[in-house]
Amino acid sequence: MNEHKLILAIETSCDETSAAVIENGTTIVSNIVSSQIESHKRFGGVVPEVASRHHVEQITVIIEQAMEEAKVTFADLSAVAVTEGPGLVGALLIGVNAAKAIAFAHDIPLIGVHHIAGHIYANQLVSPLSFPLIALVVSGGHTELVYMKEDGDFKIIGETRDDAVGEAYDKVARTLGLPYPGGPHIDRLAQEGQESIKFPRSWLEADSYDFSFSGLKSAVINKLHNLKQRDEEVKIEDVATSFQASVIDVLVGKTKRAVEQYEVKQLLLAGGVAANKGLRKALEEEFGPSSVDLLIPPLSLCTDNAAMIGAAASVKLRNNKFAAFDLNGNPGLDLEQQ
Repeated sequence: MNEHKLILAIETSCDETSAAVIENGTTIVSNIVSSQIESHKRFGGVVPEVASRHHVEQITVIIEQAMEEAKVTFADLSAVAVTEGPGLVGALLIGVNAAKAIAFAHDIPLIGVHHIAGHIYANQLVSPLSFPLIALVVSGGHTELVYMKEDGDFKIIGETRDDAVGEAYDKVARTLGLPYPGGPHIDRLAQEGQESIKFPRSWLEADSYDFSFSGLKSAVINKLHNLKQRDEEVKIEDVATSFQASVIDVLVGKTKRAVEQYEVKQLLLAGGVAANKGLRKALEEEFGPSSVDLLIPPLSLCTDNAAMIGAAASVKLRNNKFAAFDLNGNPGLDLEQQ
């Protein structure tokens, strides 16, 4: 790849409007993120229509800000990249149409990026990737183990059969009366409590790398109801600690088995739940002493952002895998078809 390949990247898959300029797929020149959390908080979750309206209001300003901060013009760009899916279809369309307009107006190649590929490649902004590797993807909508034999090659070896881990966190948090988004609140409380309740661990079949968190979520909700019915004190920090311990046991246990079976050089943590302190610590304790190189992105690159989209797009730019102008928002986009 020639030096100084600049990509303008756009991310609008859910409730963050973001634009970034990335150099050579490894260096963040600018990365602007506008979060909508305050708008969605009162609804207890993301409202798709509200998210789309915010993206419409923000997208032009955020792109201009990213370009200004990077001190570049459209003529300096090698490509414009955008999240094409998965995500909320209305939200995706705002980013896709903005990227298509820029690509068309300035005659710049267009690149469509899978949102989860972006989360995985966020790690490339920290350190070079070494293949083969495994990525543990944990977010509000996804819990997956992804095996990568080489750059741009994704094979899902395990995925959630029901609730994604972030979804389970939010539902348990809601039951505990914690504000949205619930994950960070549970993680904080989990540092303060004791594992006084033995919640189940869902290992599924002996050879399975799949995940299931709906049984655990139900067990937590049932326990809380039982305690309230018996008028017993609910120590929410103990519930948080016990719930998080079950989640982390299963995530780390299955990841360890996959890393050993596939004999990988690197393990990557990716996705919004990668910001979870308990999970980060458990992975560091498990893999710190091992020969496998553990990469965990900084907190700023765990949540949705455009820099990660630019990093993932750099692989497609290198291989001239460009999108046509019929590119569309695709909520069901397949990672393995990338």
